[in-house]
Amino acid sequence: MTAPDAPVAITTGDPAGIGPDLVLALSGALPEARLVVLGDADVLAERATMLDVDTRLHEWRPGTPLPNSGLAVWHHGAGAAVTPGKPDPATAGGTLALLDRATDGCLDGTFSAMVTAPLAKSVIREGAAADFTGHTEYLAARAGCARVVMMLATGTLRVALATTHLPLREVADAITAESLETTLEILHRDLGKRFGIDGPEILVLGLNPHAGESGHLGREELDVIIPVLERLRRRGMHLTGPVPADTAFTPEALAHRDAVLAMYHDQGLPVLKYAGFGNAVNITLGLPFVRTSVDHGTAWDLAGTGQARPDSLIAATRMALEMA
Repeated sequence: MTAPDAPVAITTGDPAGIGPDLVLALSGALPEARLVVLGDADVLAERATMLDVDTRLHEWRPGTPLPNSGLAVWHHGAGAAVTPGKPDPATAGGTLALLDRATDGCLDGTFSAMVTAPLAKSVIREGAAADFTGHTEYLAARAGCARVVMMLATGTLRVALATTHLPLREVADAITAESLETTLEILHRDLGKRFGIDGPEILVLGLNPHAGESGHLGREELDVIIPVLERLRRRGMHLTGPVPADTAFTPEALAHRDAVLAMYHDQGLPVLKYAGFGNAVNITLGLPFVRTSVDHGTAWDLAGTGQARPDSLIAATRMALEMA
């Protein structure tokens, strides 16, 4: 059971990316928040010097009190020397170890939630796990969850995904009646549990152009999506769709909707990121704990330059604190 005053874990992501830069900004942005940074303390100290950030780093271990100022850091070495902007697969194992610590800590009550700074899938695949597909899938496996749902949020717009990091040619086969039904159940439940929305209104996109146009542009809507929606409506869910994706994000279509379910990654997220890039939050629904993240990548060219904006990490941390 999570202690009432358990801190939120913040993982630093790839040490050569902008994750350490962004994490250092949390001390000034959220000085009263109960946070623990999981990362390489030496990398953080070096990056603070490089960026002229006056933030004191305090060594922390589970069971020890949090400092009154600065950042508490649960140190785990990166595994290799780190140069900002130069990713190294030798650090991949250390990056995954941070996720393991944060996940296990959320499960055993050490932490009340976790927030993840960006990592690079290619670096993890080359250096530690050839089958790594992303934060979302890795955390689900670590927590023993058969299914989770990726959702991004900015302002009043929330976009969840029926499939996540798949090649486009594999998407249609991945949208089965069972997977879609489970995704909608998780989305519906966590909109209530995590966001306090009673009887959420969910707008569901079609897979094909014009939502299949009565089967002339694909049969996934007729054979899979519509039967699932009808079945869940009979159970009391408020679902609209399937609707064509090209008109789903108009103000009229979004009015009174609490979330949109897109069928694949690049169907829904370009609109979400256009609406709030740099301030949006990535949320993993269906986990037994709260997990949020940034809406961007490692930005190698900005690491160590002082030009990386911490807005999304700050927003993700604020949301994790509220949800927890």
